Amino acid sequence: MREVDLTRVRDLVGQIHDAQRRLNILAKIPEEEFLADFRNTESAKYLLMVAIEAAIDICNHIVARQGGRAPQDYADCMTVLSEMGIIPSDLCERLRKMARFRNLLVHLYWQVDNHIVFRILKEEIQDLDDYVLNILEYLEL
Repeated sequence: MREVDLTRVRDLVGQIHDAQRRLNILAKIPEEEFLADFRNTESAKYLLMVAIEAAIDICNHIVARQGGRAPQDYADCMTVLSEMGIIPSDLCERLRKMARFRNLLVHLYWQVDNHIVFRILKEEIQDLDDYVLNILEYLEL
């Protein structure tokens, strides 16, 4: 078993935080105004992809380095982290949904409902904070 590359994890955490900072700015825009301007919706989608992808990259890196089972897909990687005791099961379920949403953003982007994007900004983006806290606690950073 190889050690976790802490520099890599820190860089990915930085990407999550940078994207979240920008997403929080977009979340302050009133919903009607947010939805009316494609620059808001498209920026939010891209920033969500960046943040979620960085979270998945952290997951895959830790699982591979710490000897977890090979994940079936991105959502399953979060399950492996939960099985390893790194994240709690309730957070795991929320992150699994987020990983599936990332797949929708990347592969079926024309089907993404911008109302859902806005709801994620307002109600679910803090799940990434919880994720990062659990990862940093596990790595003792």
